[in-house]
Amino acid sequence: MTRRHGYALLSAIVTVIVALSAAIYIGAAADDGGSRGTLTATRQTPPNSAAPASVGAWVGTWSASPSGAEPGTGRNGMAGRSVRNVVHTDVGGTSARITLSNLYGRQPLTVTHASIALATAGGPAAAPGTMRRLTFGGAVSVVVPAGRQTVSDAVRIAVPPDADVLVTTYSPTPSGPVTYHMHARQISYVAPGDRTGDTSGVPYTGQSPSWRYLIALDVLSDQAVGTVVALGDSITDGITSTTNADHRWTDVLAERLRGAAGSGDVPRYSVVNQGISGNRILADGGPGRPADNPSALSRFDRDVLDRTNVRAVVVDLGVNDILRDPGHADPDRITAGLRTLVRRAHAHGLKVVGATLMPFEGHRGYRADRERVRQAVNAQIRSGTVYDAVVDFDQALRDPYDPRRLRSDYDSGDHLHPSDRGFARMAEVFDLTSLKGAVPAQL
Repeated sequence: MTRRHGYALLSAIVTVIVALSAAIYIGAAADDGGSRGTLTATRQTPPNSAAPASVGAWVGTWSASPSGAEPGTGRNGMAGRSVRNVVHTDVGGTSARITLSNLYGRQPLTVTHASIALATAGGPAAAPGTMRRLTFGGAVSVVVPAGRQTVSDAVRIAVPPDADVLVTTYSPTPSGPVTYHMHARQISYVAPGDRTGDTSGVPYTGQSPSWRYLIALDVLSDQAVGTVVALGDSITDGITSTTNADHRWTDVLAERLRGAAGSGDVPRYSVVNQGISGNRILADGGPGRPADNPSALSRFDRDVLDRTNVRAVVVDLGVNDILRDPGHADPDRITAGLRTLVRRAHAHGLKVVGATLMPFEGHRGYRADRERVRQAVNAQIRSGTVYDAVVDFDQALRDPYDPRRLRSDYDSGDHLHPSDRGFARMAEVFDLTSLKGAVPAQL
């Protein structure tokens, strides 16, 4: 064999090896071990769509639970409009991917363009040089069937911790009911036409208090090795927290974990919020299939197990099972439901930290018999027979002179939901080391 032929053969072999390695890497980078649904796509790969050439772990930096079908969207959805969701990150990373949901749609959702960018302060404008086109299986267009969801390809983008990110989608055709998270406590934006690549923010004159279609943002991060899921109701949803301020208790918990990560027995975890206002353990909050505001038992797989790289769960549920029971709520049924959630978490090796139920005297739903149920549930939680570890929100936020009420400076004013200061107090009393460790999977 001549030297020239030898070099040609060697070059061909190297080319094949590089191509195979790239294909294997891209496939691995896109895999999160969760439910991806089915998608149909048109292949047309733009710049900036390559998989990351970086190291770290895929973790959730933001998420929100689908809470129902948005009223008024049953016919046309968001056809002909660009939806620019504004979400706040926990940990940062070198690459990102998103999850879109058409859970409540009655027909396929066609997204012809999607983008991600870092936000400038206080609006829909993108920070210079950060706009990236998103792809799905290498294609710029994706069709998400009714009742399903899909995950984008990984895109290289430097995502900072504790920052706002813009995720924009455009759908040209009617898609039926829009899957949304009602109480975002964050203003997002809408523009006519396909403005997914717009960086100025000028066309985004419409505002929305809800998140539409987008249910998760993951990052490839060296700042965390796993994700903590907070499963809860309106208190976890942060329904009375200040809009655009990121003052939910989970935001403050995430900040504490970032600051202490890796020190002592504090694990390096990100935090994602899967709270739905009005949520209950045992019963769905609305009719339909799937039901609006599905019970914690029915949404546990989707909202906890399907999140990326989950290591632990924090559960703060039970108040609505007491308040919304038309008769007399049964504390044993409530705690039995909580134990079911814990068993399902344990089956996947997840540790569960549970919260006591905070007081609500003065709220319109308060009754003496309901207070007795709350106390009975809390007694079982504190006994150590429900959760792996307990965070005592009740003790931390109650009025020491009238323990059936929230302390006045921790009360938003409705005598049920905390103020910003109350949310901060919840995170402050959380023992970060209680998240460490795992429960062996039950085989």
